Amino acid sequence: MRASLIQIAVDPDESVNARRQRAASLIAGRRGADLVVLPELWPVGAFAYDAFADEAEPLQGPTHDIMAKAAADAGVWLHAGSFVERAADGTLYNTSLVFTPEGERAAAYRKIHRFGFDQGEAVMMGAGEELVTVALPQTTLGLATCYDLRFPEMFRGLVDAGAGTLIVSAGWPERRRAHWTLLAQARAVENQSYVLAVGSAGTHAGVQQAGHSIVVDPWGEVLAEAGADEEVLDVEFDPARVAATREQFPALKDRRLGLAPPRLR
Repeated sequence: MRASLIQIAVDPDESVNARRQRAASLIAGRRGADLVVLPELWPVGAFAYDAFADEAEPLQGPTHDIMAKAAADAGVWLHAGSFVERAADGTLYNTSLVFTPEGERAAAYRKIHRFGFDQGEAVMMGAGEELVTVALPQTTLGLATCYDLRFPEMFRGLVDAGAGTLIVSAGWPERRRAHWTLLAQARAVENQSYVLAVGSAGTHAGVQQAGHSIVVDPWGEVLAEAGADEEVLDVEFDPARVAATREQFPALKDRRLGLAPPRLR
């Protein structure tokens, strides 16, 4: 299976619509790939809180329609990263979209864990309530967004729902890049799954982005890693290795669930 991770740069001098069109052009160049993945909130910037309300869109708005067409034109499964969704009741969400090679929307995932510690995204956006998986012909994707990477129980839930390839779309800051790499490998090892984690380049509202998109196999080996600048990271991987790894080293079978809470002594 061939995947392309588009580590697009966010330039504050580039309009949102211009960046949508540029992203579509980058996707067009990935014809022949099975799966293309974009970062978190690339239309506006993950830390551009002041622009969230002004740039918010309905689920089926400009970003949705341009990405649907881009998927169909390239003939690829497209994880279109995330954008600021405005729901019918006015609530904002950090929402990811997945499209089929025919341009049909296969899934929408609202980010569950909001970053900000009682400010920024954590207070400006609603929290998603549902785990989301997408069945491709070769593998089942489990969807996650940026800060979700720090919550292992979410990924275990995705694996329990059948995911063998975990997608993390992010706008991860450079100052915590070491955590990005470490956590991507940890999620792969503990879940015996592939992790495809794509970040963005450039600067989001003054916050330098880490870049360094990464693909990790079920043993925790790094198959490919990008640099800090805008880049398309292409990688070939074999989804059958997930089942083989779990059979060779069946650690997931030894999970013990439903344990009693600790007692006071």
